[in-house]
Formats: sequence, structure tokens, C-alpha cells
Amino acid sequence: MLMIPAIDLKDGKCVRLRQGDMSQDTVYSDDALAVAKRWVKAGARRLHIVDLNGATDGRPVNHEIIHTVAEAFPDVPIQVGGGIRDEDTIQQYLDAGVRYVILGTKAVTAPHFVSDVCLEFPGHIIVGLDAREGKVAIEGWSKLSRHDAIDLAQHFEADGVEAIVFTDIGRDGMMKGLNIEATVAFAQSLTIPVIASGGITDLQDIRNLCAVADEGINGAITGRAIYEGTLDFSEAQRLADELCDNPAP
Repeated sequence: MLMIPAIDLKDGKCVRLRQGDMSQDTVYSDDALAVAKRWVKAGARRLHIVDLNGATDGRPVNHEIIHTVAEAFPDVPIQVGGGIRDEDTIQQYLDAGVRYVILGTKAVTAPHFVSDVCLEFPGHIIVGLDAREGKVAIEGWSKLSRHDAIDLAQHFEADGVEAIVFTDIGRDGMMKGLNIEATVAFAQSLTIPVIASGGITDLQDIRNLCAVADEGINGAITGRAIYEGTLDFSEAQRLADELCDNPAP
């Protein structure tokens, strides 16, 4: 089980939102590179970076900072999401050293784009599906679509994506624990790895995740908990290594 620290960027600063609401942000640092160094030093084997401004604007905004982090840690796989809506943006991130790009809104509004870029950039495409009560939210969670999360995920699996990041946005940033039931149901419908996100609060959530890891949940993104201190990242990864024996995605 791979524990993945989240670095969410808004106006150049490292923040966390509550349920994706851009007006409810908590600023943790104005130095994203220092934050990345902190998590790598703590044992992170992958970083999850989101350009929050990009997600709402539909274009990269904090890309220069992301490039700097990728260049600083060439041996640490980095997955990036937020505002990735065309092939040029994907190419620029990959050229900067980013390992995976996460497609969100574009994947939902133009599903054919996913199949095209999976062919163009094989091994580098992840789709992020942010769901509330089974339906997918888009544009930085500001709009709820009519699409069923599982149906879309199965479609993207057939297209050849590397993994799906599944976020229960009703739990994200709320420190109420991961929605294990919904995440398991989602993972059971797929054969590709699922990365859980949204609501991880403490070590008990890690234990709960590892108990269902064989259902296809191979990683977990954690954000507010490691910034607020309710979860020690190093301890969480050690516990996951101890309890889970499935390979990381």
C-alpha cells in the first residue's frame, strides 16, 4: 500500500480545501519545494500535486512550481492533476520530469480524449474521478455531472489508463475517515489499481485500508491529516508496509 502525500497549490501556496471549496482554504506553507522535501525525507515514494487554480481555470497556473519540484526529485514519481486539458500540457509536464498526469474534468467532458492520450503517452495517464453519492463532480468539484463513477471508470480502464484516483468529495478535507464501503465497491468493479483519496484521518484509517487492499486498492492519498498532525506520514507508511503485501501501483 503506497501512502502518497498531497501537495495542493493555490496562488503558489500549499493549501488544503474543505470539500473542494476554494473559499475554504487553509494555508500551510508558501514554499511548495520545502513541503515536498519534508515528505520525501519522511519516506514518501510518490508525490501527489494538484494545481487547484488550474482545476478551476482549465489551464495550468502553478506549473512552474510543479516543474521545480519535479526537477528537484528526479527519482520520486510525481503525479500531477489540475487544469490538464490538452496534449501540449501533458507533454510539458512529462518533459519536466512528472511521471503521471491525472485527467479529471477533461476525461469526463470529452472521454475520447482519454483514449487518444493513452495511445500517445502510454504508461503516464491516470484518471481522477471525484464522486458524491456515486456521481462524478467536475471543474474543481464545482459542478456535479450525471455520470456514474463506476461506469466511467470501466470505460477508462478499457482505454488503458494506469490507475484511477477515487475521491469521495463528501469526506475530503473533513477529517471524518475514509469512505471504505464506497471505495471498495468502486475498486471491485475494476482490474486496474485504485488509489483512494478523501477523508484519511489517522492510523485506524490505514488499518481499515489495508484490510481491504486485496480488493484492488493499491495506494492512498493523504492531505489535511498529515498537515494537521493527526497522522504521522512516516508511521503511516511503515504501518502500510507491515500490514499490506500487495504491490504499489
